[in-house]
Amino acid sequence: MEITCQRCHEPLHDVDRYCSSCGLPQLIYVAAETPVVPLEDGQISAGGDLAGLGSGIAWRPALQTAMLLAIPAGLLSSSLTPVLALVWIMGAAAWAVGLYAKRLRTGGVSTGNGARIGLVTGLFTAWLWFAANGVALWVTRFLRHQGGQIDSEWVGAVKDAFERNQQMVAQAGMSGAQATQFTQIAQWMQGLMLSPEGRAGCALAGLLVLAAILLVFATIGGAVGARFLTPTRRPSA
Repeated sequence: MEITCQRCHEPLHDVDRYCSSCGLPQLIYVAAETPVVPLEDGQISAGGDLAGLGSGIAWRPALQTAMLLAIPAGLLSSSLTPVLALVWIMGAAAWAVGLYAKRLRTGGVSTGNGARIGLVTGLFTAWLWFAANGVALWVTRFLRHQGGQIDSEWVGAVKDAFERNQQMVAQAGMSGAQATQFTQIAQWMQGLMLSPEGRAGCALAGLLVLAAILLVFATIGGAVGARFLTPTRRPSA
């Protein structure tokens, strides 16, 4: 079918975006072609779950797999010790990469892509872990009425830290003016940490730091999963 200008009806070529006679911009419809992606063993998949594979990762199944494992990992790790939580989340990220590769039958997954999937799994897991710990702390303080015990433990820890600082000042052999200045700063920090705002800020900062560490371990777990839990690519003939 011949293409003509919408204004002057002069013939146009398929690649023309402007009419060569009147200069009118042309509205040209181009049918989108479904991308065809070759898979392992000569299999072909078109579109669908492989959308976004231009970056090396099909993000839709990657996100689904990450969320599938992040939910139990985040909830269970909130009741574990920090060390066990790190190991658990690292394993969940590695498992997510393995399931992703098995689902898409893509063969091997590069270490970089495995680390990216692990990072996404860690983001979901860390968010759930942070939320679960925050809810648990609120329930312990207000519903179980153990706020006094939490505060007394915090006050004891801060005072112990202050006493250790004082011992360090005495052992360092500082001059009188330097020791006085250091003591004033330590007393100011102690007062800040013992205030309600300081206690809340320290608790929040501690959770954020642990969440960041969880992200690091999840990224490492994703890289490990790409290395050991995905099929090895066979060299092409």
